Amino acid sequence: MPELPEVEVVRRGLVSWLRGRTITSVDVLDPRSLRRHALGVEDFIGNLEGTTVADVVRRGKFLWMPLREGLSSSPAGSTPGGTAPAVALMAHLGMSGQLLMQDPSVPDEKHLKVRLRLSQSEGMPDQLRFVDQRIFGGLFVTAMIPTDDGGPGGLAESPLPLIAEEAAHIARDPLDPAFSFDLFYARLRKRRTGLKRALLDQGLVSGIGNIYADEALWRACLHYARPTDKLRRADAERVLASAREVMLDALAAGGTSFDSLYVNVNGASGYFDRSLNAYGREGQPCHRCAAVGITSLIRREQFMNRSSYTCPVCQPRPRNGRW
Repeated sequence: MPELPEVEVVRRGLVSWLRGRTITSVDVLDPRSLRRHALGVEDFIGNLEGTTVADVVRRGKFLWMPLREGLSSSPAGSTPGGTAPAVALMAHLGMSGQLLMQDPSVPDEKHLKVRLRLSQSEGMPDQLRFVDQRIFGGLFVTAMIPTDDGGPGGLAESPLPLIAEEAAHIARDPLDPAFSFDLFYARLRKRRTGLKRALLDQGLVSGIGNIYADEALWRACLHYARPTDKLRRADAERVLASAREVMLDALAAGGTSFDSLYVNVNGASGYFDRSLNAYGREGQPCHRCAAVGITSLIRREQFMNRSSYTCPVCQPRPRNGRW
């Protein structure tokens, strides 16, 4: 499933193509991709047609496009004026969802589910297509509500103190300029659980999934079972800094693609999987240990119906660790 860096790659791609453009018409080819929109296909289309995309926003792995009423009089790429957006188009990528910018001349993709036609802009594709092979993702329209802390709803080009209602329950992510380490650490110490389980808790810190949790813990030289209620501030700072670093590195590489299901808005795959130090490397030498002449093989263990990858030498298991 795409994690924060992959969703941020998509967000950055969409901003340059969508911001300030009007949705002129909508085709729903498979209503199953609108199952999260409770009022059905006609209401979904009615909420979109004639609106203008004000921005593309992300918090954690949640992605949404605030919509302004009426046609845009602003050039594509600028922010239309007027009142604050009341609703947003939310995209849930699931396991295989793709948001692709395409010209009408490009043949429809095999698993095309929804097509949005956009106002014409020179040199820009005129269609946003939602493609989803496994149909775990989907699109829906949701209300915009004020943020609890008065800060921006998420990472955006023109941040507003509004958030898509379905994303309001999750915490800020490590790449959010408004992320508060003090708040994170205070909440972390109140948990009586293992460190990785806490990192995967979207109510504590959002956007960190299984791959990047393993990579951040490897970089921080911390085992996933370290008890959170006893974690020193310096260790918490180190693992959050490591999570931020690994996500920025992944962004620079276009995300992590293990198959053709995750692509950016142009249909290209990322290549950060070539730079992984822990995840998926069971039985292979630990790069850090090998650099100082120590032979240590990455170990895979079962964790929450998934897997965790650690080095037994530089990430020793704590004596009283928790899962």
